[in-house]
Amino acid sequence: MSIISLSRRDLARLLGATAATLPLLPGGKAFAQARGTTLVIGIDISDTITFDPVRQAQYTPPLTLAACYDSLLTLEPDDLVNPKPSLATAWARRPGGDGWRFTLRPNVKFASGATMTAEDVKFSFDRLINMREQTQQYIKSVDRVEVVDANTVDFVLNSPNAPILPILCNPGCSVLEKAVMLQHGAVQGVEAKDTDRATEWLNGNSAGTGPYRLVRWERNGQIQLQRNPNYWRGTPAFERVVIRHLSDSAAQLLAVRRGDVQAAFNLIPEQLSTLRSEPNVRVDRLPSLDFVYMAVTENPAANPALAQKAARQAIGHAIDYDGILGSLLGGSALRPAHFLPIGVNGSTEEIARRIGYKQDLNRARQLLQQAGVPEGFEMEIAYGNAAVAGISYQVLGQKLQSDLARVGIRVKLNPMDQVNIRTVYTQGRGAGGILTFWNPPAVSNDLWASAVVERVARRVHWTVPQATTDLVKQASEEQDLAKAAELWVEWQRQVVDVAHHFILFQPIYQIAVRNSIKAFPLTAAGWQLDTGGVTPA
Repeated sequence: MSIISLSRRDLARLLGATAATLPLLPGGKAFAQARGTTLVIGIDISDTITFDPVRQAQYTPPLTLAACYDSLLTLEPDDLVNPKPSLATAWARRPGGDGWRFTLRPNVKFASGATMTAEDVKFSFDRLINMREQTQQYIKSVDRVEVVDANTVDFVLNSPNAPILPILCNPGCSVLEKAVMLQHGAVQGVEAKDTDRATEWLNGNSAGTGPYRLVRWERNGQIQLQRNPNYWRGTPAFERVVIRHLSDSAAQLLAVRRGDVQAAFNLIPEQLSTLRSEPNVRVDRLPSLDFVYMAVTENPAANPALAQKAARQAIGHAIDYDGILGSLLGGSALRPAHFLPIGVNGSTEEIARRIGYKQDLNRARQLLQQAGVPEGFEMEIAYGNAAVAGISYQVLGQKLQSDLARVGIRVKLNPMDQVNIRTVYTQGRGAGGILTFWNPPAVSNDLWASAVVERVARRVHWTVPQATTDLVKQASEEQDLAKAAELWVEWQRQVVDVAHHFILFQPIYQIAVRNSIKAFPLTAAGWQLDTGGVTPA
């Protein structure tokens, strides 16, 4: 088996940093610069499989969903802790203290022109709960939604202290127009999981109150949005938004330089550095709450060696994390200990250094001895043919292949279609390691930690001790932030020890934006960009 070692020059050549051909539109015409009324974005959207908010569980679709829909609450880029009003203007504990009462914003209209009411909110959440998709797990503490009057709704919780408010900010909790959804096969009752047929329509249309509405989606092609003339915050600056699928970062670089797109999302550090002297393009930055990680199974049927915790821990000590952050990402990233990004309660760089994995090749070799595989073992690392946060999964896979070879772990790389790799992962069919991402649908420690013990654990065949699950609930409901932080540190210590998930980096967004754009409001809240707030210069 050959082991590939990448230099920075190799990396640039691999991604084609010196030449690119821009994809053509149907009919063979290059996508020329859109001026004035159209915003064009270049980004890898190969992971997109749906625009039904209830079924959304991918990385890039929230950008589009947040442009087409509003939630009751929202998060602002400079404050990802305290929810702000959106479709709800006020909220307070409901009588009895078993939930929250929301006062709805008056005179909000859907893109159709119909006025939003409490019935639309109840319908949207009834459907979300009864569809039993991953988004339902985000709001598992919501027992039901009740209409108080036309402008007031109650959320009744099964766990009154659950941190539901920030979770309601995510695009999966969008409010959809009941009448339009019913026309296109939506179901809100308990039979929704088996009988709802609205997803196909939602993949080419939208039924929200956001600044734009979806009018077309071509998989691995483009997404087209049209201005919502009824938007309650005021008329959006652009008549249209086109989100172009450009999987190759070199193509994105060429496109933003030529003005074919006004923003490029997936440039690598070498390409970003070439823009320093570019008079028409700037680089906008924002620390994210995303992370890219490798999940490793303990399924003995897939790989007997990985069923040994010590063998998995050896992987953790073999990885050159500093090289990934420095050489591959140019220092534009952080690395948390586990599934709590740096910046939230209980996760700091100091905590990550104290309890997270660090490269220690001697320790890795000792652990391989302990696992009964002193000469190492073979394993697969699978990943999608895509880029994330300015780097390709292929480059990360090759870097890990090289790192693990130093202690005798022989890696076979298995590139796959981005949608297929996600299916393999979520169904727990991984044969070894899988490179993937996590971006928050909302900012909540409970959401990250519950995902690990309730869903992600099953994907790697880990039987979670009840004490670990109980710890998540205790930390989530602890009202004293200092005590909660201590609990979250202990939780991270436990999940680091079982060695199923190795966080490779938490990126700092670096987006190339043409100076023809004035405001380009990035957000780490889970949807990357406030599209409705983008304005021309």
